[in-house]
Amino acid sequence: MAEFHSRARLTLLVVALVGVATVSMVVDRRAFRDGERDLPVWAGPLLDAAVPIQKAVSWPIDSMRNAWSNYLALVGVRAENVQLRSEKAWLEEQNLQLREALVAGGRLERIAAMREAFEVPMLPTELVGRDVSPWFQSVLLDRGRADGVRSGMPVISDDGLVGLVVATSYTAAKTKLLLDRQTAIDGTVQRSRARGIVRGQGSDELQFEFVARGGDVQVGDLVITSGLGGVYPKGLLIGEVTRVSELGSKLLRTAVLSPAVDFGRLEQAFVMLRRGPVMELLYSIETGDEDRVAANEEQSP
Repeated sequence: MAEFHSRARLTLLVVALVGVATVSMVVDRRAFRDGERDLPVWAGPLLDAAVPIQKAVSWPIDSMRNAWSNYLALVGVRAENVQLRSEKAWLEEQNLQLREALVAGGRLERIAAMREAFEVPMLPTELVGRDVSPWFQSVLLDRGRADGVRSGMPVISDDGLVGLVVATSYTAAKTKLLLDRQTAIDGTVQRSRARGIVRGQGSDELQFEFVARGGDVQVGDLVITSGLGGVYPKGLLIGEVTRVSELGSKLLRTAVLSPAVDFGRLEQAFVMLRRGPVMELLYSIETGDEDRVAANEEQSP
């Protein structure tokens, strides 16, 4: 019985709502036809009550629609981000290549100027290895006898003097750096023309020994090759004076040089394809041996 009354009440409620809706539609239609703008007194509360009901009914649908729109927007943003990352990587690669080209162009300009100054053909080489021994400072270059490189030829970079070729094979050359303890170069202070001997210390600094009397050497002076000794041509930059020993009773004074070449970042070097007279004399026997070895290598299959 209770179930019957419940169903009857539900049916009456539905019928009442349908009736009210029908009457409201008729009244609204008549009001618009007659040009009236205000709703009847009894229709206003019905309209007010319908607003929250309409919102409650439409909220799930609107929420799903908004969620779907946001999902589509996120998919579009993700695809756009992927494209932007790809374009960013491409631009960074182009920027890197452009900077490398600018650096290489600057080096080539300085090397071209050095060629004109020394009138010596220069062979570009790449560093392919470095001696890790604490007693020797040397690097391995990717050019050898096949390219005209011989022992006793100076090696330079666009910054200054690198060292001297001390051994060659058919396709490679070993170069002793200025930093090696066995290195000794006759140098001149560019400002005062004071002369001395530049010696390697096996570290990142060089030592410049000069005569105390009349030796005008100051911090910031540039030291270049003097051309004496018949090994290096005159005018190659060796380094800059960073410290000078105090004047004492000794005949010789010393100064510390910072090399012009940053050997930690050295990637490319140039072999000056001409030996000085001293090197030509010292390596004359070796040159004959190298020529015979090269001839044997060319004849061998």
